[in-house]
Formats: sequence, structure tokens, C-alpha cells
Amino acid sequence: MANWQCVKQCGACCHLDPAERPDLDEYLSPVELEQYLSMVGEDGWCVNFDHSSRECRIYPNRPRFCRVESETFQDMYGIEPEE
Repeated sequence: MANWQCVKQCGACCHLDPAERPDLDEYLSPVELEQYLSMVGEDGWCVNFDHSSRECRIYPNRPRFCRVESETFQDMYGIEPEE
């Protein structure tokens, strides 16, 4: 079994362009989808992503769908923690 972890200051998941994620409504609640779409800037990047530091400005308070945790992946995508 492979073990995956985030890379500090990567920012890949902060590119929120809905055109690249057509299935958002399959794993986000209507409230989360509204929040997600409100976070998308004109360039497709999250409005909370600081491009100069490559860090999230709201990291401690980021929404559930921004969290890379086994419980979140299980709840949102049906991926078991062992996977």
C-alpha cells in the first residue's frame, strides 16, 4: 500500500477551476458547492491562495473539501483509509 502526503507549498489542489472538475456536485453538498464556487477567482485559483508564498491564507479554517485527510476522502469519495 502506498502512502501519500501533501507537499508543503505545492498548491496543486488550490487550482479550483470548475471546468476541470465537472463532477463537483457528486461529492459536495449544495452549500459546499456554493462555497467552493465563491472561492474560485477569475484565474481559476482559490482566492485564498497566496501565489507569492504558495500558502493558503485561511489554512486553519479551510473548508472540509480542502482538507486532505483519510476521513474526508472516505466521506466525500468513498475511499477507505487503507487505500
